[in-house]
Amino acid sequence: MTQARGGAVVTGAGRGLGRQIAALLADRGYQVLVTDVDESTAKAAADEIGRGATALAVDVSDPAQVEAARDTILASAGRLDVWVNNAGVLLTGPAWEQTPDQRRLMIEVNAIGTMNGTISAIQAMRDTGGHIVNIVSLAGLSAVPGEAVYAASKHAAIGFSLSTLHDLRLAGIKDIDISCVCPDGIWTPMLYDKLDDPSSALSFSGKLLQPEDVVTTVSKVLDKPRLVTAVPGWRGWLVRFGDTFPAVGLALIPSIVAQGRRTQRKLMAKR
Repeated sequence: MTQARGGAVVTGAGRGLGRQIAALLADRGYQVLVTDVDESTAKAAADEIGRGATALAVDVSDPAQVEAARDTILASAGRLDVWVNNAGVLLTGPAWEQTPDQRRLMIEVNAIGTMNGTISAIQAMRDTGGHIVNIVSLAGLSAVPGEAVYAASKHAAIGFSLSTLHDLRLAGIKDIDISCVCPDGIWTPMLYDKLDDPSSALSFSGKLLQPEDVVTTVSKVLDKPRLVTAVPGWRGWLVRFGDTFPAVGLALIPSIVAQGRRTQRKLMAKR
């Protein structure tokens, strides 16, 4: 007999990609807790998703708030099956032009927030098993001019995720999976306001993904866990090539950035 679904938590799920991932999990029969730093946004998303979805305001950089989300889903669903670390912040520009608070915000949300969520999920899944899906970025796999601190935070997230999975296996824990999904630029509110920002050109240099593209990948990963999945796959190979041969990547970056700027101008013209 198939076991009934338990609970699922999605961070940064008030809008965009996170909301659609939460809807996917609700479609699959999970009792979903929608979390977002903005309480009203989280509640609106949960109401729209329906099917028993609930909401909670959570700042993922605060471990106490993340643990509260874990305890909330355990109290209502009985167990935690899926945790998706989706919350993220993107601020662009050379690192030396950003304020200490801006740099700290990206590290605390993108890197430490992923750590907080992963650790809380593991604590809840030790006896029952489960799947942690971390939405990282192609910026976690290679250099990204104009997004240095963002890339650093995403490198930290993927390094932490893979290292923690190894620790789980070395500890003999085989029924908790961690999967990293690394999408290219997604046409969501995170990029809407970046059209006139030269520092974010690399995010526009490929074919912009729709949230549905990433949701489809998450759905596949839920069925068959994978350590790292780049979206689209060819961009993953491209950034890995540049990372393997950094001098070549450095030489190619100007033309790739120029392509991104052309895309930004085209999209601005359509506004």
